Amino acid sequence: MSAQPSGRGSNDNLLAGLTYVIPIVGIIILLSDSMKTNPFLRRHAVQSIALGVALAVICTIIGLIPVVGCFTPIVWLAVTIYYAIQAYNAKEFTIPVITD
Repeated sequence: MSAQPSGRGSNDNLLAGLTYVIPIVGIIILLSDSMKTNPFLRRHAVQSIALGVALAVICTIIGLIPVVGCFTPIVWLAVTIYYAIQAYNAKEFTIPVITD
Protein backbone atom coordinates (compact mmCIF):
# COMPACT_ATOMS: atom_id res chain seq x y z
CA MET A 1 0.00 0.00 0.00
CA SER A 2 1.48 3.39 -1.00
CA ALA A 3 1.19 6.38 1.27
CA GLN A 4 -1.09 9.05 -0.16
CA PRO A 5 -0.56 12.66 0.89
CA SER A 6 -3.33 13.72 3.20
CA GLY A 7 -5.44 16.83 3.21
CA ARG A 8 -6.27 17.40 -0.47
CA GLY A 9 -7.05 15.40 -3.56
CA SER A 10 -4.04 13.71 -5.10
CA ASN A 11 -4.44 15.72 -8.34
CA ASP A 12 -4.39 18.97 -6.39
CA ASN A 13 -1.30 17.86 -4.49
CA LEU A 14 0.47 16.88 -7.69
CA LEU A 15 -0.37 20.17 -9.40
CA ALA A 16 0.72 22.14 -6.32
CA GLY A 17 4.06 20.34 -6.27
CA LEU A 18 4.56 20.80 -10.00
CA THR A 19 4.09 24.56 -9.71
CA TYR A 20 7.41 24.80 -7.89
CA VAL A 21 9.34 22.55 -10.27
CA ILE A 22 7.77 23.80 -13.52
CA PRO A 23 6.78 27.48 -13.06
CA ILE A 24 4.60 27.54 -16.20
CA VAL A 25 2.15 25.24 -14.36
CA GLY A 26 1.58 28.02 -11.82
CA ILE A 27 0.84 30.49 -14.59
CA ILE A 28 -1.57 28.04 -16.24
CA ILE A 29 -3.37 27.52 -12.92
CA LEU A 30 -3.79 31.26 -12.45
CA LEU A 31 -5.15 31.66 -15.99
CA SER A 32 -7.48 28.65 -15.85
CA ASP A 33 -11.04 29.42 -14.74
CA SER A 34 -11.63 26.01 -13.17
CA MET A 35 -8.41 26.13 -11.14
CA LYS A 36 -8.85 29.73 -9.98
CA THR A 37 -11.59 28.73 -7.57
CA ASN A 38 -9.32 26.31 -5.69
CA PRO A 39 -7.60 28.35 -2.93
CA PHE A 40 -5.01 25.61 -2.27
CA LEU A 41 -3.78 25.60 -5.87
CA ARG A 42 -4.05 29.37 -6.25
CA ARG A 43 -1.94 29.94 -3.14
CA HIS A 44 0.82 27.58 -4.30
CA ALA A 45 0.71 28.98 -7.84
CA VAL A 46 1.25 32.53 -6.58
CA GLN A 47 3.96 31.42 -4.15
CA SER A 48 5.80 29.44 -6.81
CA ILE A 49 5.81 32.35 -9.24
CA ALA A 50 7.07 34.72 -6.53
CA LEU A 51 9.74 32.20 -5.53
CA GLY A 52 10.83 31.73 -9.15
CA VAL A 53 11.21 35.48 -9.70
CA ALA A 54 13.06 35.95 -6.40
CA LEU A 55 15.42 33.04 -7.08
CA ALA A 56 16.10 34.30 -10.60
CA VAL A 57 17.07 37.74 -9.29
CA ILE A 58 19.13 36.39 -6.40
CA CYS A 59 20.91 33.75 -8.46
CA THR A 60 21.68 36.26 -11.20
CA ILE A 61 23.28 38.63 -8.72
CA ILE A 62 25.15 35.90 -6.83
CA GLY A 63 26.06 34.22 -10.12
CA LEU A 64 28.34 37.15 -10.90
CA ILE A 65 30.67 36.12 -8.07
CA PRO A 66 33.11 33.64 -9.66
CA VAL A 67 33.53 31.03 -6.91
CA VAL A 68 30.07 31.20 -5.34
CA GLY A 69 28.22 31.50 -8.66
CA CYS A 70 28.77 27.87 -9.64
CA PHE A 71 26.68 26.71 -6.66
CA THR A 72 23.57 28.75 -7.47
CA PRO A 73 21.93 26.11 -9.72
CA ILE A 74 22.34 23.52 -6.96
CA VAL A 75 20.75 25.83 -4.39
CA TRP A 76 17.93 26.70 -6.83
CA LEU A 77 17.20 23.02 -7.43
CA ALA A 78 17.29 22.15 -3.72
CA VAL A 79 14.93 24.98 -2.76
CA THR A 80 12.39 24.20 -5.48
CA ILE A 81 12.40 20.47 -4.72
CA TYR A 82 11.95 21.16 -0.99
CA TYR A 83 8.91 23.36 -1.57
CA ALA A 84 7.50 20.97 -4.20
CA ILE A 85 7.60 18.13 -1.66
CA GLN A 86 5.95 20.31 0.97
CA ALA A 87 3.17 21.29 -1.44
CA TYR A 88 2.69 17.69 -2.60
CA ASN A 89 2.22 16.66 1.03
CA ALA A 90 -0.58 19.28 1.31
CA LYS A 91 1.33 21.47 3.77
CA GLU A 92 0.20 25.06 4.16
CA PHE A 93 3.29 27.24 4.44
CA THR A 94 4.66 30.65 3.62
CA ILE A 95 8.06 31.23 2.11
CA PRO A 96 10.04 33.49 4.47
CA VAL A 97 10.65 37.03 3.21
CA ILE A 98 9.09 36.30 -0.21
CA THR A 99 5.45 35.56 0.65
CA ASP A 100 5.10 36.77 4.24
